[in-house]
Amino acid sequence: MQDKGYQGLQKLHANSRLPVKKPKGDSLTPDQKASNRQLARERICIEHINRRFKIFKILAERYRNRRRSYGLWCNLIAALYNYELKHVTAHI
Repeated sequence: MQDKGYQGLQKLHANSRLPVKKPKGDSLTPDQKASNRQLARERICIEHINRRFKIFKILAERYRNRRRSYGLWCNLIAALYNYELKHVTAHI
């Protein structure tokens, strides 16, 4: 899933999903608008997770530690996010 900024990615990955662009001087059909809205609803969850990774600076800046520990750090941050998501939503 991607936004309109990654239009060339469809040539590299056949399974990628891209929103439909509005034609010049025309408008989108209701089906195309519904499709774009559904894609945006699915993407927003991923974007929130990317935001959390950027807060921990793992994706926002250059990673300067050992290359082999990058996956471990990503997994630890994902575990913290999942733990917080599970326990915070249970108390609300």
